[in-house]
Amino acid sequence: MIVVRLDRMLADRKMALGELAEKVGISNVNLSNLKTGKVKAIRFSTLDAICKALECQPADILEYVEDESE
Repeated sequence: MIVVRLDRMLADRKMALGELAEKVGISNVNLSNLKTGKVKAIRFSTLDAICKALECQPADILEYVEDESE
């Protein structure tokens, strides 16, 4: 399972969700859904914009965790 660690990166960068949404050019709602793991997909262009704004790598935001139920 892929876990989104956007909240950790925002805290590390001392950046608010609204500030990131403005820099990336997507709505607070869509970014919040991404942050809470409510989305099933992310466009590479969005991931690219988030990584640029946070000065990080995709692996800093997305993490693979083995699903224990399988």
